[in-house]
Amino acid sequence: MIATSGGLNQQRTGITDAVVVARMLNATLVVPKLDQKSFWKDASDFSQIFDVNWFISFLSKDVKIVKELPQVGGKVIGPYTMRVPRKCTQRCYQNRVSPVLSKKHVVRLTKFDYRLANKLETDLQKLRCRVNYHALKFTTRILEMGEKLISRMQSKGKHFIALHLRFEPDMLAFSGCYYGGGDKERKELGAIRKRWKTLHTSNPDKERRHGKCPLSPEEVGLMLRALGFGSDVYLYVASGEVYGGEETLAPLKALFPNFYSKETLASKEELAPFSSFSSRMAALDFIVCDGSDVFVTNNNGNMARMLAGRRRYFGHKRTIRPNAKKLYSLFLNRANMTWDAFSSKVRTYQRGFMGEPMEVRPGRGEFHENPSTCICERTQAKATPDSTYRGRYVGIENMKGRENKIIDEPPDDADDELDLTDADYVDYELMEKGLSNGTELEDDPFIKSEEPELEEIFSD
Repeated sequence: MIATSGGLNQQRTGITDAVVVARMLNATLVVPKLDQKSFWKDASDFSQIFDVNWFISFLSKDVKIVKELPQVGGKVIGPYTMRVPRKCTQRCYQNRVSPVLSKKHVVRLTKFDYRLANKLETDLQKLRCRVNYHALKFTTRILEMGEKLISRMQSKGKHFIALHLRFEPDMLAFSGCYYGGGDKERKELGAIRKRWKTLHTSNPDKERRHGKCPLSPEEVGLMLRALGFGSDVYLYVASGEVYGGEETLAPLKALFPNFYSKETLASKEELAPFSSFSSRMAALDFIVCDGSDVFVTNNNGNMARMLAGRRRYFGHKRTIRPNAKKLYSLFLNRANMTWDAFSSKVRTYQRGFMGEPMEVRPGRGEFHENPSTCICERTQAKATPDSTYRGRYVGIENMKGRENKIIDEPPDDADDELDLTDADYVDYELMEKGLSNGTELEDDPFIKSEEPELEEIFSD
């Protein structure tokens, strides 16, 4: 048994790794119970987010999974509770957990997130992929609503970008970052830290310099425009409650007037089964972001990593993540340069962060973000697309585990990762054909070559 931890995507990593651990220990897995006690306070159970019967049947040849603990002599055996270290290896589980399991018969591993080593044997890595990309299927109700949202975005324009905008009050408080809001910001975010007894940095500016803070809505908008995405692009924004509300979002909406979210695409009645449950709302955003032509993130949290890996695995679609360390100084000095100079530097700094098929070396980074073991060398040999999100991907037999061939070495900092607290939601969370590298975007269907009106916006 495991106790999941965090938001939906953090829990997803735990569920995926739990199946692998059960396989390593030759143990039966009890369907995980979702985290209902953290500040997400989502009462959903596993079967209300994922298709539990599909989960059990799909993995039946890999691991035995049961919905509840079996009774012995009319009684349920209570689990022995323990916790393993972060990134525990196969030997670690064999030495620490296996003897306890043999003696106690039922073991419950607590706070089970990132408790399995990044690098494992090939067969175990492929099992991770089978769990994450095939066995963990959202419920029919969630999938159907997600497909409706994708369809409505596509009806507005042939292509659309999805932006995962992590800028909720709790998330900013936990990150220890500062965005120039003066005493008001310090007081409000400080109150959240105090309430949750959260440790935070005493030097927010240092965190920004080191690329540890997510881009603000305005900053991510300027980054996209500098990369050549025009003001007529249709933008789907996945986010919780943005700190500062409409005032904070206004600059992003000015840059991208075709601004949509699940709340603007669907009626309150349609969202009623989901709106009171943060994980269900996160699942809808996950589906729409996965269905976008380009996925953009202002952070490198769990949802960003999970979607980047998914989009690599299923034939490759572009995922853009900010090189926050380099962009920080650029945003700090943007008033002292022209738009053309700013745009040129953004394109330079974003090399290696544009979601090219081979930009991350095989075996580098988190496996959930770069599942290279499961990706065939030739993109067309992998999954075959179908018309809907539910039936879009087939071809699991093609997971041959061949390493990707490196075409062009990215810059050294392309493998840098932001280590942000996961908060997928808080209640108050193609291959682009013809593109040879992350800065040559002229053939992208979104791109507009000239944006003269940006000079005025930029100077402001």
